Amino acid sequence: MAEERVKEFLIEGRNAVIEAFRAGKTIDKLYILDGCKDGPILTIKREASKHDTQIKYVAKERLDQLSETGKHQGVIAQAAAYEYAEVDDILQRAKEKGEPPFVFLLDNIEDPHNLGAIIRTANLAGAHGVIIPKNRAVGLTATVARTSAGALNYTPVAKVTNLAKTIEDLKEEGMWFVCADMGGTTMYDLNLTGSIGLVIGNEGEGVGRLVKEKCDLIASIPMKGDIDSLNASVAAGVLAYEIVRQRLAAK
Repeated sequence: MAEERVKEFLIEGRNAVIEAFRAGKTIDKLYILDGCKDGPILTIKREASKHDTQIKYVAKERLDQLSETGKHQGVIAQAAAYEYAEVDDILQRAKEKGEPPFVFLLDNIEDPHNLGAIIRTANLAGAHGVIIPKNRAVGLTATVARTSAGALNYTPVAKVTNLAKTIEDLKEEGMWFVCADMGGTTMYDLNLTGSIGLVIGNEGEGVGRLVKEKCDLIASIPMKGDIDSLNASVAAGVLAYEIVRQRLAAK
């Protein structure tokens, strides 16, 4: 079933992929036959490099498995279901609303259902946008779009090369950042008002070291049960609504 959902936005064949790049279509990921180095494939790789597109070199069996047409010619592109915004678009959205920026930053979320659910939460919590990294993370696939329950129509998602550098740049704009981590200060004891970025880590490893070092605060969610962590999208929701509560109380 998961494979079927992915196939909706696949582009197969060398000419089709080259034309998709040249037409400006957003490509999240390229699957290229491992070891293939002929002219058209090199052209595709050059186009991918221009757009900083992630490339995965895979065996023919994997391409055959993904392919709907059986004519992939050694290359399949996974196109985004939605266009990405720029980080500046997110800041402009906050400015237009007359609100201090509230942004979600997601460190390598790999499960499309988690990403879709987080985008939905971001919309309902009044966040101005979501920022995700280009590599080692899921993009705006059809599954993400469906799981967001329409939120992708209203909440901009920007894709950046370096999340830690983006945090540094946003600090220059007056933002500060809190990340979710079990070893942090209980979220109820932190001041989470103002211009804030909420950083959520991936499903297994949490927030990466380099990104965590850029954060101003580390927040933990009180847990009383017998297991040690929450699903990434649930953790995002819990922390987001503590930020919402504090923003409302500060008005």
